Amino acid sequence: MIPIKKSNLIDLLIIIAFLLLANGIGNSFFHRFDLTKDNRYTLSDTSLKIIEQIENPLSVKIYMQGDLPAEFKRLQQETQQILEEFQAYNKNIVFEFVNPMENEEESMDNVKQLYRKGLTPINITVDDKGKQSQAMVFPWAIAVYNNKEVNIPLLKNRMGASTTQKVVSSVQHLEYSIADAINKITKDKQKKIAVIKGNGELKDVLMAKFLMQVRESYHIGPFTLDSVAKNPTATLEALEKYDLAIIAKPTETFTDAEKQVLDQFIIKGGKTLWLIDQVAAEMDSLYNSAGATLAYPRDLGLNDMFFKYGIRINPDLVKDEQGSSIKLASGEQGSATQYQEFNWKFAPQVYPDSNHPIVKNLGGIKFDFANPIDTLKNGIKKTILLKSSQYSKKIGTPTEINLNIVEEETSPNHYINTGNIPLSVLLEGSFHSMFENRVLPFDQKTFEVKGKNNKMIVISDGDLIRNQLDKDFQPVELGYDQRSGNLYDNKDFMLNCVNYLLDDNGLINIRSKDLDLPLLDKEKVYSNYSAIQFLTIGLPILILILFGVVFTFLRKRKYSK
Repeated sequence: MIPIKKSNLIDLLIIIAFLLLANGIGNSFFHRFDLTKDNRYTLSDTSLKIIEQIENPLSVKIYMQGDLPAEFKRLQQETQQILEEFQAYNKNIVFEFVNPMENEEESMDNVKQLYRKGLTPINITVDDKGKQSQAMVFPWAIAVYNNKEVNIPLLKNRMGASTTQKVVSSVQHLEYSIADAINKITKDKQKKIAVIKGNGELKDVLMAKFLMQVRESYHIGPFTLDSVAKNPTATLEALEKYDLAIIAKPTETFTDAEKQVLDQFIIKGGKTLWLIDQVAAEMDSLYNSAGATLAYPRDLGLNDMFFKYGIRINPDLVKDEQGSSIKLASGEQGSATQYQEFNWKFAPQVYPDSNHPIVKNLGGIKFDFANPIDTLKNGIKKTILLKSSQYSKKIGTPTEINLNIVEEETSPNHYINTGNIPLSVLLEGSFHSMFENRVLPFDQKTFEVKGKNNKMIVISDGDLIRNQLDKDFQPVELGYDQRSGNLYDNKDFMLNCVNYLLDDNGLINIRSKDLDLPLLDKEKVYSNYSAIQFLTIGLPILILILFGVVFTFLRKRKYSK
């Protein structure tokens, strides 16, 4: 008996020593194992770097709790799992799920408070075996760090998509949404953006939503070129302190001196985002008694500049069968005017098919009176980010634009070899100055002919960055079209452009992550409801009962002997 006890004691000590050793190794070497096929829960290097900079407690409050529809339960679970991954790498991150509608007496106060914070709920139709009901969901979270607060949108609103499709798209963007929010409140602003003024560009109120969003991550301010006439050298030196210049829908001609300032800003490494209208045409000018307006070329004096950089924006209009919807009065019935929805072909609705991180996984992007872009060979790399559909063509100007075009009947034969017209181009490389081998408009001792490696984005529509105004002249969400009620992805595209130009493309790469989410087919579930209910609930219980019966029988048989 004594040798047996000693042997057991030795075995016990060996097991304890092994467990202590395994625990020590586990504490020394931290690793997360992701067994999903698409590495859904493997955080990117960019996210890990953002997590590392959290030095104080960071709290995240998620407003998705309670009796949620099936799709939103999936979004809730995925949000919890991705936050657990963030938390595993930094214990300063804490999160909780809250149901703002839990207490009926306080629910309305909670809703009003969330509204004031900019968290708008969505009303969805819940379909339970053919029975429909309405539910209010807040697909939002709020992150707080060092008394700074930022909203985190958890649901990506894709135009024309079902609730299930929206949830799938949202899950793909969860890591980006959370990492981007944490980056905003933990990282000090460094890069500076200049919004160019002085040549009839868009007023701030018409791109307020874009400016407000960009201001969360970058320093941004207006920069006028009016001072070029008096002191061009000082103007150039001031502009060189910025990292990015945005030129949004200029309507007045640039002088040669102003072009030299912009040119040298580019040559010396400054990034530029151009939103250019080469044709003067506005939707507002169509709403008159005639329902027509004249579209004519606009001379901005930038043709030679763009030609040198490797592109040409033509003074034509793009007419696309894949247009945006527009509501027009179609007659009167009593005292109420009747409105009908039509396809407006001069407002192309562009769906990106490129895998470039700027546009990957984006939905529809709305243009207004866009112009064709030609790319020229000059050693600069060009990437077409956005283009019109297969069934589109160029319309020369000047030309009359009439609302009656909505009644026009066309066929695919009208668009043979005319479509896929570039509307936005990314240019990357070492640009040559447009004033190479030319007389300079003003004397510049620091003039350079060839610049360092650089990049710019050209968009042939100044209205892509423009937000509409409501009846109180307040800006509505960028990409939201009040005439049709559709929400386009203009804002996400513009923010991606800014992030890419300012070298924050690590976040963009997270946005372009592909996930494969297997979802139930509701129609099949409803048609085979009883069978599926038996397989998922009844069969496991039946197996347990059989196991219990067999186990009891074998046990009795063994010990009865």
